[in-house]
Amino acid sequence: MDSHVRFFEHIGGCWREVVYDNMKNVVTKFIGRNEKELNPDLVKMSMYYGFKINITNCFSGHEKGAVEKTVDVVRTALFAINYTFNTLDYAQLYADAALLKLNECSLIHEEMPYLLPKMPILELADIVTAKVDKTALISIGTIKYSVPEDYVGKKVIVKKYHDEIRIYYGDTELCRHRREFVNGTIKIYIMHYLDTFKKKPGAVSNSIALKSIPRLKAIFDTYYTKKPREFIEILMDNKHLTIDEILKFQVV
Repeated sequence: MDSHVRFFEHIGGCWREVVYDNMKNVVTKFIGRNEKELNPDLVKMSMYYGFKINITNCFSGHEKGAVEKTVDVVRTALFAINYTFNTLDYAQLYADAALLKLNECSLIHEEMPYLLPKMPILELADIVTAKVDKTALISIGTIKYSVPEDYVGKKVIVKKYHDEIRIYYGDTELCRHRREFVNGTIKIYIMHYLDTFKKKPGAVSNSIALKSIPRLKAIFDTYYTKKPREFIEILMDNKHLTIDEILKFQVV
């Protein structure tokens, strides 16, 4: 679903018909020999964007063209040589740049006049509510995510995207986290606990919040082990910045 939304946004429109194989996330259930029950989320997406769903016949490889081979070609072109990355974000940036290079000779511009008009991005989040516990964490399944400690005891709205968690209180967005899937994971952002650390600066050195950002922990251990209050003051003065921006311009 997310790949559809991103692709339609990238090309600035949508084809009038999209052809699918009989994969499980398209065909929910086969009814008899020829009838098929389609994934209701895919049906809703097709209605939103206006494209027709065309499902190929079973055991009819000639109807699928060269789709599967094309995937192999693209994967080989992108990752045969470069296949290790420090983070998923770096891998995504690399893939984006490599795909643009790979598609320099694409004739997509010839199809653009015939696409359906571009639609606003379709919202794909699952929405749930959660209560902030006394440690300023919320539980989404078996994963815990931090929120600003001012909201302890309050109920918040959580939007679960396939790769991100966004947390709201009323109409105000409190924070975002990369979504985790390993049971028992705790995602803590140090900026959510600055008031507590201001009162107890000695607690910062061994805190999970600091250890969760190795680069920041290394700077603290090098320069601020005897000056934790000064370290917290720097973070408080620059809490409008991201951690990367603070690391680059302030703390070092």
